[in-house]
Amino acid sequence: MTGVKIIPRRSDERGHADHDWLKTFHTFAFANYSDIEHQSFGALRVLNEDRVKAHTGFGTHSHREFEIFSYVVSGELEHSDSMGNTEILPRGALQMTSTGTGISHSEKAHGNQEVHFCQIWAMPRPGEGKGKPAYFTRNFTDGEKLNKFALLVAPSTSSEVSLNREDKGPAPVRSQLRMYAALIEPGATIAHTFSGKARKGYVHVIQKSGYNPKKAGGARLQLIGGQAEEGEVELREGDGGYLLTGADSELKIENTGEQVAEVLLFDLE
Repeated sequence: MTGVKIIPRRSDERGHADHDWLKTFHTFAFANYSDIEHQSFGALRVLNEDRVKAHTGFGTHSHREFEIFSYVVSGELEHSDSMGNTEILPRGALQMTSTGTGISHSEKAHGNQEVHFCQIWAMPRPGEGKGKPAYFTRNFTDGEKLNKFALLVAPSTSSEVSLNREDKGPAPVRSQLRMYAALIEPGATIAHTFSGKARKGYVHVIQKSGYNPKKAGGARLQLIGGQAEEGEVELREGDGGYLLTGADSELKIENTGEQVAEVLLFDLE
C-alpha cells in the first residue's frame, strides 16, 4: 500500500469576511477573495464555511452548470427554489442541487439561532453540466458518523446512490466526487483507503468552536499518510489539507486533542 502526501491549507490563510449577517471562510477563490494558488482541486471548486445570523440569509439568486450542496453543522437552514422545493434542514442534513440549465434559490437561517453550514460546489462531469436541474436531501445522524466515515455524497453513476428522493444513503452528484463526514472522539483513530488508482483528495476540519479568523485552535488531529515527505501533519479547527494519493493508499486520522472533531473528507477521482 502506497502513501498519501498531505499539503496543509491553514485556516488563517483562507479567504474570510465578516459581513455581520454572514461570517464566512473560503478555501478556494470565491466572491471578493482572489487567489491564483487556490482556485479548485480536482472536481472540487468551492468549499465555504458559512455562519448566517438568525432572520437573515442569501436572498433569491441563480446558478447554472454546477453541483451545489450544503452540509448543516448547527442550527437550521431554510431552503426555497424555483423547482418548488421548500425545506427546513436540521443538523446533519445534506442538501444537493444539480443546477444544470439553471435554477434560482434562497438559503436563510430558520428560527431564532444562527445556522452554521458548509457550502460546497463541484464541477459536473463532461457533458452533464447542462442537464435538467435536480434536487435531493439526505439526513445523517451523529451516530452514523461517530468514529467512522459516513458516505454523504457519491457519483450519480455509481451503485452506491439512489435517484429516488425518498431513499436514504448518499446524495447523487453529477461529478466524480465522494464526500464523507466523521465525528472523531478524543483518542480515536479512523482511516480511509483510496482504493485503486492514484488520485486527489481533500480533508477539512470544521470550525465548531466559533468564528475565528486567527490561528486555528479547538480540536486537534494528526493526519498520517504513510509517506515520508509531508506524510504526517497536525490540523486544528478550520484547517484543511490537499491530499495526493498513491494507488491503494490509506489515510489515518487520530484525534490527539480533548474535543470531538468533525471532519469532511473528499475523494476526488
